[in-house]
Amino acid sequence: MQSTIRTVAFQGLKVRKVMVQVLISSGLPAFTVVGLADKSVTESKERVRAALTSLGIGLPAKRITVNLSPADLPKEGAHYDLPIAFGLLTALGIIPADIAEEYIVLGELSLNGVCQAVAGVLPAAVEAVSEGLGLICPKDNGSEALWAGDLDVLAADSLLSVINHFKGSQVIAPPSQGRLEAHLIEGRLEDIKGQETAKRALEVAAAGGHNLLMSGPPGSGKSMLAARLPGILPELEASEALEVSMISSIAGELKDGVLSRQRPFRDPHHSASVAAIIGGGRKANPGEVSLAHKGVLFLDELPEFNRQVLETLRQPIETGKAVIARANLHITYPARFQLVAAMNPCRCGYLQDPGRACSRAPKCGMDYQGKISGPMLDRFDLFVDVPEVSVADLTTPGKSVTTKEVATSVARAREIQKQRYQELAPEGGVWTNSEASGELLEKVTELDEAGMKLIQSAASKFRLSARGYHRVLRVARTLADLETSERILQNHIAEALAYRQVSLG
Repeated sequence: MQSTIRTVAFQGLKVRKVMVQVLISSGLPAFTVVGLADKSVTESKERVRAALTSLGIGLPAKRITVNLSPADLPKEGAHYDLPIAFGLLTALGIIPADIAEEYIVLGELSLNGVCQAVAGVLPAAVEAVSEGLGLICPKDNGSEALWAGDLDVLAADSLLSVINHFKGSQVIAPPSQGRLEAHLIEGRLEDIKGQETAKRALEVAAAGGHNLLMSGPPGSGKSMLAARLPGILPELEASEALEVSMISSIAGELKDGVLSRQRPFRDPHHSASVAAIIGGGRKANPGEVSLAHKGVLFLDELPEFNRQVLETLRQPIETGKAVIARANLHITYPARFQLVAAMNPCRCGYLQDPGRACSRAPKCGMDYQGKISGPMLDRFDLFVDVPEVSVADLTTPGKSVTTKEVATSVARAREIQKQRYQELAPEGGVWTNSEASGELLEKVTELDEAGMKLIQSAASKFRLSARGYHRVLRVARTLADLETSERILQNHIAEALAYRQVSLG
């Protein structure tokens, strides 16, 4: 007795086809799972045996071999429980073999046969659509699977309901479409008193997708400013939302099939490890840089992060990918994020205030800032000082830019960039000025004579690297877009250079 069931394995966002081959043959009673399976997969035979026993189905006293093909592909996770059980039921003739071949199956089984939610259902559903197959998954994942498109989804609450469905004694109700969350604005810019320069830098960063570093004493509002950034960023496009949701699905963070058009905002603690930030661990899960894809990664207290973590960030910032290298495979996750960081000028935070600075000033500031390497600092497009807020700013009512005004300005600038790069690089996947390559940047950079002289003089005076020079041009291009200007003028270059001058106290 033999059967074959389709399921999947995950390598990053790539979905690899796996065939679960079940053979029941004569010989000493045994239940063996082969095919480079990890501990959670080999343990599935006990969960499957218990689930079948709870339904009154006893396995024959024969040799049962389950092969997960291809045999050289690592298999991880508990989602192989349901396809293995399916294979056994098909081999025993309980489920028709021709019907089982029309589905991709994945799901975890409890000991009493209840189907439990698993990670990665959305990418598996996308694969099923591309193959013209249906999908059998746990009931809690049904809403998530429907986002893949026109798909026959059987969202089962238990193994018994699946058997009865194929026997014709029960019909599994189709799952309901998951909810699309609205764009939520939790904090508003007008709630922050003062800091108009920092708010302007935040607007420029949002408009062009630029990396931003804020420096200032404790309590000056750096974290508050960063938390307001998602509220002024435009919503995700439909294709972007699907890609972001697939990453969340792989990480097991897509709950109840709820998708959101809001851009991700991740703010890991400074004690996070390299595997937590970049990705990795036992199952090579996506890290914070991938969970922040198409959104914002906020690193508060930047110098407090492990030096190795910060240096590992340099490659994803440049390439937009997080590569997890293993001895037997390489896994790549998308990681096109906007980096926003905040830091104090020194450990005590009051380097610029002689009355409150520690006795080691200014050496303590040099040591503290020295934790961040020059190449890492060179990855930031905008540097802004966030000074302490005065009592006058807190008590005197004044007009401040509003979230709605800034969001409108940012959306207009982003639309200009989107149209520009779709014409110049339709297949390049470039959406913002921060993503444009040096070659592409030259095509969209038209400086007036005064602006050209200014940037040449500044490049020589401040000894800008090639990366720093191009970052100045990108910021200047964004400033011009905010003013809907075709050409980059001298004042745009001047403001962009002002943000490049590293003044950390």
